[in-house]
Amino acid sequence: MRILLLSAYDADSHQYWHQGLVTHFPEHQWTVLTLPARYFSWRLRGNSLSWAFGESAALLQQPYDLIIATSMTDLSSLRGFVPALGQIPTLLYFHENQFAYPESGNEFKSVEPKILNIYSALAADHIAFNTHYNRTTFFEGASALLKKLPDQIPAGLIERLKEHSSVLPVPLHDSCYLPHQHQTGALQVVWNHRWEFDKGPELLYQALATLHAEKTDIQCHIVGQQFRKVPPAFDKIREQFPSIIGRWGYIESVADYRQLLQSADVVLSTALHDFQGIAVLEGVAAGAIPVIPDRLAYAELFDSQYRYSTASEPINTADETHALVCMLKQLATAKANNALAAAPRVDSLSWQHVKPRYLQLMQQLMNTSSARFNHK
Repeated sequence: MRILLLSAYDADSHQYWHQGLVTHFPEHQWTVLTLPARYFSWRLRGNSLSWAFGESAALLQQPYDLIIATSMTDLSSLRGFVPALGQIPTLLYFHENQFAYPESGNEFKSVEPKILNIYSALAADHIAFNTHYNRTTFFEGASALLKKLPDQIPAGLIERLKEHSSVLPVPLHDSCYLPHQHQTGALQVVWNHRWEFDKGPELLYQALATLHAEKTDIQCHIVGQQFRKVPPAFDKIREQFPSIIGRWGYIESVADYRQLLQSADVVLSTALHDFQGIAVLEGVAAGAIPVIPDRLAYAELFDSQYRYSTASEPINTADETHALVCMLKQLATAKANNALAAAPRVDSLSWQHVKPRYLQLMQQLMNTSSARFNHK
């Protein structure tokens, strides 16, 4: 099978996904086109222009049996610019959707990214989401937006999309599944996310401030990808709590990173948004206990014993900080008493378990396309 894979905003998580696809389906002939994960607004709106009339134009004219594109791809425009692509069965994959992002207050407010999500979904033959949370928030957000538009909105658009949608997780790479390496002493906590506001650095700071003040026996490793602008919470953490900070910053070596996860007791998320949470899942696969917010995609991934929750709605930051601190203190006490439980299993998210579902969907799209062609 000849497959064209389009990753219009090729962030780390998107690379992780399509590299896994190519590796685990070597029997297919892959053409992978990507665009850098920068200049978000332009990339989202301009990817079809860049591909259709740029250096990759000739590749788009080649014969393909299937197209797999990320939801960042402006699929409706691309199929218009390159009519041949409109005849090829297409799967649109949602790593995230534009309706469930928290706002920093600094972004340029525009409805266009959300509209483009809807247009691309309508242009695809099937849409897949990495979690039920992602699917639910997309349809709720799209439905609410369509209701706000002034007129001439066709009925049944959301129902039509739902009929051709499914949930299909990003599988974890085989290299993630490692034996846990127990370390004596302080509770080893890893926070391994992008250093951006949407990953909740202020909540992390508040929790560490309390744990430090109460002399909780923990060591926190704060690692992950950094960008030009780093939230000030990270500087405060490093300056105020050096005695409980272990590894710090981006770890270049994959082997070193895996080793850190293997030796961790806890993998922590303070995220304001996560559509699947690969960083946490990789930590759990290496034997770390997840400590995660009781919201986002985590509610469907892990039992309540691993989720710190609050009684208030909407969520109160002080209450959530208190719940997080209580959970980490309990785990620190359990480790001191040699009573830490084993991490939950995430084998169901391995390529071995998920690959058949990808294969089934790919074959379903091919069969549907053949039936449509024969009917014509």
